[in-house]
Amino acid sequence: MLVAAAVCPCPPLLVPEVAAGAAPELDSARTACADALGVIAAARPDLLIVTGPAGQAGHGPYPAGSPGTFAGFGVDLAVRLGETPAGVPAQERTLPPSLAVGAWLLSRVRWSAAPVEGLGVGEPLTAARCLEAGRELAGRAGRVAMLVMGDGSACRTVKAPGYLDERAVDFDTVATRALASADLAALAALDESLARELKAAGRAPWQVLAGAAEGAGLAGRLLYDDAPYGVGYTVAAWS
Repeated sequence: MLVAAAVCPCPPLLVPEVAAGAAPELDSARTACADALGVIAAARPDLLIVTGPAGQAGHGPYPAGSPGTFAGFGVDLAVRLGETPAGVPAQERTLPPSLAVGAWLLSRVRWSAAPVEGLGVGEPLTAARCLEAGRELAGRAGRVAMLVMGDGSACRTVKAPGYLDERAVDFDTVATRALASADLAALAALDESLARELKAAGRAPWQVLAGAAEGAGLAGRLLYDDAPYGVGYTVAAWS
């Protein structure tokens, strides 16, 4: 059963070494992510599952100890998703960027509250399949926590990766309100086609969270909401 969740954005720019001189611009987002991780640690989970957007090649499960790297962003920095269990061969399948950022966040707070696993979510995955995947995750242990990585629309300004789309603010407002209040129905109802057009990579992971939280009675709290670089970033904690 899901007992807590942290919702965080997943830009590699969260990692100071990647952001370089622009790193201070996301200091408040990093602090909010650390606070959200503190909430799920306090819930005493038996298992933490990190989920985030991934291309089709990155879709699927990632065992504890899976490696990630930021070499593709010009930084010689490697991370691992938790610790490889004793006696288990080292994992070789490389984390998608969203899960690598999640692994970095966990290393930053020195996560030790529970074993960690990952799930890359293919961005075209339908809402129905996302909800079902979430229900399956919630049954993985008696007390499951989730770190849900995902960004809002990437079309908030003319300098955004997807340029300016007038629909972006409304989409992000609805999504952020749902994440802040743990509104499962609103998350499940996010429009897949619109999210794709607005380059909102968080849609599928957020709907996985909605499926996992069914029947859990969790309440949400908004910790951060902004759109630096024209991309919607939200941090929320559910408990």
